[in-house]
Amino acid sequence: MTAADIRALYDYTYWANGQILAVAAKLPPEQFTKDVAGSYGSVRNTLVHMLSAEWGWLDRCGGATRGPALKADDYPTATSIVDRWTAVERSMREFLARLSDADLDRRVEFAFGSGPSHVRTVGQLLQHAFVHGVHHRGQVAVLLRALGHVPGNVDILFFAEGKG
Repeated sequence: MTAADIRALYDYTYWANGQILAVAAKLPPEQFTKDVAGSYGSVRNTLVHMLSAEWGWLDRCGGATRGPALKADDYPTATSIVDRWTAVERSMREFLARLSDADLDRRVEFAFGSGPSHVRTVGQLLQHAFVHGVHHRGQVAVLLRALGHVPGNVDILFFAEGKG
């Protein structure tokens, strides 16, 4: 995988996120925070988890510093998530614009909380962050449907065909 490939994956990610966030922004507040199902329960909680994880991986790779994991209660509205994600997207795109193919092989040491240390390459971490986002975006799509809202098809094939 090349740096250009990684940039293309994130172009898709931000397009798909935009589709999902546009629907989430139309939810009444009680639906946005309603515990529906899944690992994080609500649309809000799942989106905040996605955002926090993406920013955390960017930080570990040498991009914008996140600090502690984000807390869902700090994001009461979809607009508050969109505003923060817009800034994180800008930081990610700036980081990716500077990324070279050689940078993808740089090794990064990290831990989950106080757990054991792990080492992966920047390329592996960015791919993981991408896949993690796809996974949870699918969960948000299911939550939106359970609440009676149709998020549309955010498959990468639709993005590639310019039909998004």
